[in-house]
Amino acid sequence: MKDKLTESDIKKMKEEIEYRKVTLRPQLLEHVKTARAHGDLSENFEYKAAKQEKNRNESRIRYLERMIKSAVIIDDSSKDDEVGINNTVTVVYEGEEDEEKIKIVTTVRSDSINGLISIESPLGKALIGHKVGDRVHVVVDENIEYDVEIRDIDKTTDDSLDKIAEY
Repeated sequence: MKDKLTESDIKKMKEEIEYRKVTLRPQLLEHVKTARAHGDLSENFEYKAAKQEKNRNESRIRYLERMIKSAVIIDDSSKDDEVGINNTVTVVYEGEEDEEKIKIVTTVRSDSINGLISIESPLGKALIGHKVGDRVHVVVDENIEYDVEIRDIDKTTDDSLDKIAEY
């Protein structure tokens, strides 16, 4: 399955690749070189740690490049009165009184613990395109389903603080 990414996602990923290649890679190579100079490599923890960190950086670069190459670019615009990508939605779950604010994001930015809900998740899919006052039915699987009511949609689409997930 190809990831659905916005132009902003692609831009952030390219910026991270650039940073990792231009800034981080030379630093990590220098750490490896410095640690190698400490002598016997078979018992040199600093060398092993430096190599691992260098390899993690190279792996992340490859991961991001593959994501960009295989991505499906999607439009992040939506109607003024409908839930769209990067909108913060205030919802109330059926049977509860407390409101919850969640932000609808692409999969590479999702972090449900911090209220960043993927457009590919059952809740994200259900909310997209709905309006304030709508009661939305969410189906997780054949055993779990629930309703939420949309109380507010904040159309501010600033995603500058959203991070691209590590993996």
